[in-house]
Amino acid sequence: MACILKPLQLDCNLCAIISNSGQMTEQKVGVEIDQSSCIWRMNNAPTKGYEDDVGKRTTVRVVSHTSVPLLLKNPEYFFKETNSTIYVIWGPFRNMRKDGNGIVYNMLKKTVDSYPGAKVYVTTEKRMSYCDEVFKKETGKDRVQSGSYLSTGWFTLILAMDACYQIHVYGMINDTYCKSEGFRKVPYHYYEPGRDECDEYYLHENAPYGGHRFITEKKVFAEWAKNHAIIFTHPNWTLS
Repeated sequence: MACILKPLQLDCNLCAIISNSGQMTEQKVGVEIDQSSCIWRMNNAPTKGYEDDVGKRTTVRVVSHTSVPLLLKNPEYFFKETNSTIYVIWGPFRNMRKDGNGIVYNMLKKTVDSYPGAKVYVTTEKRMSYCDEVFKKETGKDRVQSGSYLSTGWFTLILAMDACYQIHVYGMINDTYCKSEGFRKVPYHYYEPGRDECDEYYLHENAPYGGHRFITEKKVFAEWAKNHAIIFTHPNWTLS
C-alpha cells in the first residue's frame, strides 16, 4: 500500500465495517458502531443524517477509483470536516499511475493540494495484483478472464484482516440471503433510492462482463470468517 506521501500503517483492536446496503436502515446501531476502535466505510456512504443507524465516526474510508468523482462533488464534507479520516483509494494502474497520465491519481493530487490535511493513500500495482491472486486462489477463477471486477467490499475486508484483531461487519448479506424465506427487500444503498439489493446482486453475478461477483465474494467471506475473528450481523450470518 503506498500513499501519495507514505505507506499506510494501521493497528486496530475491534474494527466495524459498515456496509452501504439498505439493510442498515432502521437498525439503530450507530452508538454501538461508534464504540469500535476503528470504523471502516466504503465509497461515498454518508453518516450525516443517518447517525442513528450507521454512527458518525469514520476512521478509514475505502474508495473505488470510480467513486472518487462522487467524493469530489462534496469535497468540503469528505476532505475538510472529516480530515481525521484515512482515505484508501483502489483502482487499476492505468488510473493510478503517477507519471501525469493517471486520471484518478491526478484528481487526488489536486485534492491533497487543496486540502493539505487530507490523508489520502492509493493502492500499489502490487497490492492490486495480490487482491486478484486471492480471488483466483479462493474461487479457482481468473478475475479478468471471468469478466468481473472486485468490489470495494473485497478490498476493504482484505485490508481490515491485516489491520484488525477482530472485525464486526454490519449490514452485509450472505450468499444465500436472497433465496431465504422472508428476506428483507431493501434498496441497494441505505442513502439513496435505487434498485432492490437482491436484483442488483443477481444482475452483477450473472453479467458476462464488467460485473461484481457479489454472491461469490460473500461465499469467500464466510470461509475467511472460519479462520479469522470476523462476525457478520444485521442480518446475522450462520457459518456452517
